[in-house]
Amino acid sequence: MSFSHSTALVTGASSGIGAAYADRLAARGHDLVVVARRRNRLESLADTIRRQHGRNVEIVTADLADDADLSRVEALVHETPNLTILANIAGLGALGSATMIDPMAIDGMLKVNILALTRLSLSAARRFAPAKRGTIINIGSIVAMMPVPGAGGYSGSKSYVLNFSRSLQDELDVFGVRVQVVMPGPVRSEFFGDKPAPFPDALFMSAETLVDAALVALDQDETITFPNLPDMAVWRCGGVAVWRQFEAARGTFVKGVTQSGQVAERYVANAV
Repeated sequence: MSFSHSTALVTGASSGIGAAYADRLAARGHDLVVVARRRNRLESLADTIRRQHGRNVEIVTADLADDADLSRVEALVHETPNLTILANIAGLGALGSATMIDPMAIDGMLKVNILALTRLSLSAARRFAPAKRGTIINIGSIVAMMPVPGAGGYSGSKSYVLNFSRSLQDELDVFGVRVQVVMPGPVRSEFFGDKPAPFPDALFMSAETLVDAALVALDQDETITFPNLPDMAVWRCGGVAVWRQFEAARGTFVKGVTQSGQVAERYVANAV
């Protein structure tokens, strides 16, 4: 399919946050490549977007945990005409205690949340940097900042997304390429499947509200976005951003562990 307008590629577009991104980006004038496993959902979404927004929509059925499918989507990131936005929205949870969780569920989650996101982001970076334009949107989670029992693999995968995205921000900023990592709290979606959500309903926001907030943040060049942080006084304590305080503490720690290759004295003193 040939596109005459700016095009956005959205993974995980068959429901929830991905479907909301597809709708909102189309409303902003972008043609779309929508990627997900469920073709019937994609077809319904595409029909709605064409009718409501008059945009071109290409449907790609793919399982990003499958290497062959992932390679096909990688090629699309590289080859789709006029691509200016990659929205890595696809994600899996694989929640459960370490003694009970199916290791294959963790394997699939890591393939989607980490491997697929990384490969697609790198493909976009290689394309966007020479063009000196483009936007990569990655979905993290507030659990990246706070390990949660029963969600160790998921929390770890989102910590990766946060740090990987921040590194991309630093690398690609000089080329004029934007990288935004969105860090939502609980979102009303199919994430928990038929299991009860472990959070009270009052903590949830809709996928549409989340995406609207994240896109406003993107318009404001906000590269790390916590859409549900209600009180900016928490963010700016005494005029100093909490994130800057966190960064200062992190910098002190990094400096402490990069001073030498010697074993710390407390271990030497207790050695037999």
